[in-house]
Amino acid sequence: MGFSGFPDEAFMFYEGLEADNSKTYWTRNKPTYDTQVRAPMVELLSALEPEFGPGHIFRPYRDVRFAKNKSPYKDHQGAWAEVELGIGYYVQIAASGVFVAAGFHPHASDQVDRYRTAVDNDRTGTRLVKIVDKLSDAGYQISGEKLKTRPRGFDADHPRLELLRHKSLTAERQWPPEPWVHTPAALDRVRDAWIAMRPLVAWISTEVGPTTAPPSSR
Repeated sequence: MGFSGFPDEAFMFYEGLEADNSKTYWTRNKPTYDTQVRAPMVELLSALEPEFGPGHIFRPYRDVRFAKNKSPYKDHQGAWAEVELGIGYYVQIAASGVFVAAGFHPHASDQVDRYRTAVDNDRTGTRLVKIVDKLSDAGYQISGEKLKTRPRGFDADHPRLELLRHKSLTAERQWPPEPWVHTPAALDRVRDAWIAMRPLVAWISTEVGPTTAPPSSR
């Protein structure tokens, strides 16, 4: 069976989970999660796989070992199609709707160094500016972890200072749970968004790539 949309029950499930993030709620509603949340996400990733490669569905359980918030379950279901280690495409559903993103989050020091070298370079940096500006004009939010001040070694009047401040870089878009999300049109929206963000992912893959640092130093 192919992807036919995210049913209304999926968003209602997360509305309920936001109100009662407990094992009791989860156990009582686990069949809804399996059939109305996880199964459609599997179908969506399967439909996208020929263009973007295999996707991975994240576990619904939170790691609360070091967190102040001890709620046991994530308030969303995310999935990831990886191009390089830590670089790729993301899709998520939650009570607030459907969310898509692409770029890179992990930021080992060697990745940040390569990223800033590429942004500083007039050729590769200007190309990134064009990619980011086009995405912004199309309604995507440019996000990622940033320094509050300029990175060491760069002038305050650098033409690409805002991009240099990034330690990770993503493009993102959010849609509320409008009627189309319950139909196959949701596949087209996610696919079109990932295609629009593909130049950003390609730039990061080429200019940054995965970390080469040993695990102990990441």
